[in-house]
Amino acid sequence: MQYKQIDKASDFKTLLTKNPLFDIIGNMETENAVKALAALAQTTRLEIFRLLVRKGPQGFSAGKLSEHFAMPPATMSFHLKELTSAGLIVQRRESRSLIYAANFGAMNELLAFLMENCCSEGSSCSIEIEEVETNE
Repeated sequence: MQYKQIDKASDFKTLLTKNPLFDIIGNMETENAVKALAALAQTTRLEIFRLLVRKGPQGFSAGKLSEHFAMPPATMSFHLKELTSAGLIVQRRESRSLIYAANFGAMNELLAFLMENCCSEGSSCSIEIEEVETNE
């Protein structure tokens, strides 16, 4: 077996992408999905994210989020940092406030990634929901 000298980063990337056992793009998608799901796998962060989704693009200030969840600002800051790091939320500055909003593009990419191979094995994707009678 002969080995090729690699002098530039671009040569290394070319070498890796020619190897059918190594899919750079697929690995990055999986890594991003795992990071996002890990951030949402904590009750408080999931609740914060769901609230920001409901608030829409205008978002919510960090202070109001702390008040809403009756949480110390340092604790809220930790949770917001985790969600931002995972790419699930974005922040912007308005005057002296930091405003956080859901990153709807990242949310849609995560959902698309999770649904990418839905029903690819030939089974039906339809879900039958039984109606439940209520005593009203």
